[in-house]
Amino acid sequence: MARHRVGRRRGLVVVLVLVLVLGVVAALAAVWLRSRPVDPVASPSSPPSAGPPALYVEPAGPAVEQVKAYEAAGRTADAKLIREIADRPVAAWFADETTDPAARARDLVTAAAAAGKVPVLTLYRIPQRDCGSHSGGGAATPAEYSSWVASIAAAIAGQRAVVIVEPDAVAQAVQGCLSAAERTERYRLLGQAIDTLAANPQLTIYLDGGNPSWITDPARMGDALQKAGVARADGFALNVANFETTAANIKYGTKLSKRLGGAHFVIDTSRNGNGPAKKTNHDGHWCNPPGRALGDVPTLQTGHELVDAYLWIKRPGESDGACGRGAPPAGQWWPDYALELARG
Repeated sequence: MARHRVGRRRGLVVVLVLVLVLGVVAALAAVWLRSRPVDPVASPSSPPSAGPPALYVEPAGPAVEQVKAYEAAGRTADAKLIREIADRPVAAWFADETTDPAARARDLVTAAAAAGKVPVLTLYRIPQRDCGSHSGGGAATPAEYSSWVASIAAAIAGQRAVVIVEPDAVAQAVQGCLSAAERTERYRLLGQAIDTLAANPQLTIYLDGGNPSWITDPARMGDALQKAGVARADGFALNVANFETTAANIKYGTKLSKRLGGAHFVIDTSRNGNGPAKKTNHDGHWCNPPGRALGDVPTLQTGHELVDAYLWIKRPGESDGACGRGAPPAGQWWPDYALELARG
């Protein structure tokens, strides 16, 4: 009988030791999981071994067609240069297209999902867009805009993507091209757009925040971004369609992030390889300036804690507007400028 009691005591000790060891292991695992960096566009359903996602390259577009045209004409050197654009992931813009934007968005995210990649979409149709300047246009009414956003959100439901919300919209509101009532309405529409998109947890959403040389005071921009609902997005975007250096954007974005409680951001590096042009006049500084170059290649691995991605949001080779040098209207493909950028 004594031997049986001793055996039971020994068994109990072994069990207690095992419980203690397993508890320590579980605690260490929990600490490790909390300390892991979070992938900004990882799918919740992705297996742990899937690795970081890659950005989606559309198989068609003006740069792809330009490569084919140059190759057919025997301009192999020029075709090679344009491949520097055609072979990179660039954002798909949704603006005033006459085709069904929802169908286009659905096709895009479906193709990207089939390839195991992440597409980038840019929404650019806010009422009074660009305050009537080179990229003027947009939805005719707030209701039309909200319906348009909802149609795109429904089309990409359940799919993962990076979405850039309304380049220039907040910065122009701060700049003062809208009345007080119009500014309030714009902030409301932007916040509503974020909420509509955020209903899909697979999306990573960034509200545009201008660039370092536009609204230079982070306090003013931070306040405006808050009014527009940035806290309900995944962060903000900088340098869309501009030429400020990556370093300048990181410096500005870090200051802005502090105003926003540590918000993350993405940077458009599509054309900032040589930095901005000399400020001779407003248009010459940002509208198809000569001597610019392609910037850092698009990536979701920037090595910077606050910078989720370097993206090519503006499509290199598409015009900023008919602002001299024979440039076509904003958004139209301009092969001569594409070659300039690729040559650097």
